[in-house]
Amino acid sequence: MKTILLSMLVLGVIGGVFGALLAFASKIFHVDVDPKQEKVRAALAGANCGGCGYPGCDGYAAAVARGEAPTNKCVAGGAATAAAVAEIMGVTAGAAEKMVAFVPCSGTEGHAEMRFNYSGPKDCRAAMLFGGKSNKTCTFACIGLGNCVNACKFDAMHIVDGIAKVDRYNCVGCGACADACPKSIIKLIPESQKVIPACSNKDKGGRVMKICDFGCIGCMKCQRECPADAIVVKDNLAMVDPAKCVGCGHCADVCPRHIINWFGKQPKAV
Repeated sequence: MKTILLSMLVLGVIGGVFGALLAFASKIFHVDVDPKQEKVRAALAGANCGGCGYPGCDGYAAAVARGEAPTNKCVAGGAATAAAVAEIMGVTAGAAEKMVAFVPCSGTEGHAEMRFNYSGPKDCRAAMLFGGKSNKTCTFACIGLGNCVNACKFDAMHIVDGIAKVDRYNCVGCGACADACPKSIIKLIPESQKVIPACSNKDKGGRVMKICDFGCIGCMKCQRECPADAIVVKDNLAMVDPAKCVGCGHCADVCPRHIINWFGKQPKAV
């Protein structure tokens, strides 16, 4: 019994000594946090998505408080958060256009030729390690195993018919999906951009027709018929200049492959 009591006493003394040392160290190494930083951190959305370009909300709040970052970079919080942060910092929030993710691929199941049937882990990178650039013959195609879905914290990415689709209503433009995509095909585009081709294949039209029912074949019909001269076919792929595009959607109507997305007509699907 004496041995037990002695052991407890020794442990208590050791604990007290370490506690005192920790308390002393906390005072010696204490760093005062700028009150503005704490207020900015409280005003942020708290998603820690990294869309601001900083390592989480704490990193961004510290940069704003130091005057090293603009007040409108919290993509998850949007304009309301930007206004709140600007008020804390005593500045005017600059206008920042909302960005949304876009997956330029139309190679859905049954319409894109498959190179092999992959049955391993549901991971795009694993599929690439297993069989090369893609599980589809089109090396530019979305693999469709959901790395982007797993990375998205806002329920804005889903795999539909074998390819990734974006819910523009939920997307905050943080870019986590683009960072997670091993093919690097996911783009961030201005939410105001109404017209964009959903294809990344730069092969010649003859090959594209053999491997995908919806791939761009570079026929130039959209380029010829665009009333705003906003479309050019480059490297066998139609590209839209958003600065010139008037959003009429005529290119989507005349495209023989039906791969041009017009958000004036289809506002929810990317």
